[in-house]
Amino acid sequence: MKLIIAYIQPHRLEAVKTELAKHDVAKMSVTNSLGCGAQKGYHESYRGVEFDVNLLKKVRLEIAVNDTFVDTTVNAIIAGARTGEIGDGKIFILDLSECIRIRTGEKGGDAIG
Repeated sequence: MKLIIAYIQPHRLEAVKTELAKHDVAKMSVTNSLGCGAQKGYHESYRGVEFDVNLLKKVRLEIAVNDTFVDTTVNAIIAGARTGEIGDGKIFILDLSECIRIRTGEKGGDAIG
């Protein structure tokens, strides 16, 4: 079992969800987040005060999958999120030691679905 964490551009969320649905991946958590990386932000002026904005809006996806779905899920995220520009995002894959479905008590891969 793996936990896939992806940071993507907010405007690419619908495209990523569409790609995941094509590959029967429907269970995920989505969170708004702020972050900085190679984009390095931008310079802005408001009412004569200039400042740097280096924390940009991102969307964090968390998807728990069985080992057989890892490559499929990662490829779907890439297909939906890639624009070819700096700031497309990052994907992290972590080992998931256990998963328990609260409603039924199922454990492991059966709990993921």
